[in-house]
Amino acid sequence: MASAAEQLASNLNFSTFAKAEDLKKRLWFTLGALLVYRLGTYIPLPGLNPEAFAQAFQGQSGGILGLFNMFAGGAVERMAIFALGIMPYISASIIVQLMTSVIPALEQLKKEGEQGRKVINQYTRYGTVLLGTMQAYGIAIGLESGSGLVNDPGWFFRISTVISLLGGTMFLMWLGEQITSRGIGNGISLIIFAGIVAALPSALAGTLELGRTGALSTPLILAIIVMVVAVIALIVFVERAQRRLLIQYPKRQVGNRMFQGDTSHLPLKLNTSGVIPAIFASSLLLLPATAAGFTNAATLPDWATTIVGALAHGQPLYMVFYAAMIAFFAFFYTAIVFNPKDTADNLKKHGGFIPGIRPGERTAEYIDYVLTRITVIGAIYLVFVCILPEILIAQTGVPFYLGGTSLLIVVSVTLDTVAQVQGHLIAQQYEGLIKKSKLRGGKRGR
Repeated sequence: MASAAEQLASNLNFSTFAKAEDLKKRLWFTLGALLVYRLGTYIPLPGLNPEAFAQAFQGQSGGILGLFNMFAGGAVERMAIFALGIMPYISASIIVQLMTSVIPALEQLKKEGEQGRKVINQYTRYGTVLLGTMQAYGIAIGLESGSGLVNDPGWFFRISTVISLLGGTMFLMWLGEQITSRGIGNGISLIIFAGIVAALPSALAGTLELGRTGALSTPLILAIIVMVVAVIALIVFVERAQRRLLIQYPKRQVGNRMFQGDTSHLPLKLNTSGVIPAIFASSLLLLPATAAGFTNAATLPDWATTIVGALAHGQPLYMVFYAAMIAFFAFFYTAIVFNPKDTADNLKKHGGFIPGIRPGERTAEYIDYVLTRITVIGAIYLVFVCILPEILIAQTGVPFYLGGTSLLIVVSVTLDTVAQVQGHLIAQQYEGLIKKSKLRGGKRGR
């Protein structure tokens, strides 16, 4: 039998949306903020030669710069003030999460609720400033080392570049927090989503142009479209899939009244790690190719050239390492973000237990047992979704711009945002029901 929330969700229609004034304000604010972000990706760094940099970028678009350019919405290709994007903040967040599981003081802060979360967020901002400064200075040095990329090299260019890039990252971090609090959806995820989606029309136009000129056959293009639809359906299915553990609460007495025990579920996502394993694996594997691209090929030793060639896109060794690293990070990140012992302790504290499992240590072992096995399925799913585009590129030469990582981000963010919109609409219906019941109660009181 459907729950009350599911029944309300099934009755949502356009008239319900039209009455949700707060939701419409949040949507307009989100669209305005994303428009500001897109405009910022076209403001170039001061002192840079755009034509020379565009030519230099073409030779490195297949390395880690291409990955960062995808996440930055094309800002790296134009070397705009938002070229660093939101990646320093994401990196700092992941580092702080890792440190939280290692450093007892941070772990204690995490357990302190809202106040502890604010302190951890502040540490994350400090980490963002540190990482952003280091990356911006490295970009400034790299630009100066290029031939004709900078009009007037020197400390003034380096300082202005660091200030511009770091300021762009901090502005995006602030903008993402504003979207989260005053808009709809997760602001940081929506900024990355907007950057990826912005490149989609040109990618589709380029693929169709290849079909028009005969570089790609029509059946191949149709097969690509069918494959994309199938992969999206798979992502939606797996991202919504859960393994629900039955939780039983005992009977309790309040005063002279005895209340029956309640039952609920502990939902365990099939893919707890999300898209993080794919991002980590892509970044680490593209580092050798990017470093070699900025180095004179004649100065590289033979063994280094062999390794770089073996780790190039489409090579078997690249595929094997990519799949292995995705699987490793799927287990590693799941172990970081989900602690079965803490979950078991919280259940025991509130009187909950899994039927047939003793509360405490045995419950933690059972949750870990179940989580490990569903993570195997989640890791296989991530490997399949991320490796499939690489095989397509290697075998057919198709410019498959919307690869596994970007496809995961787009679909996951869309699902999360739609769920939040639906939540606001359900809340709107609940408020309407409460107002009607109060009015009817007032009439009966007279």
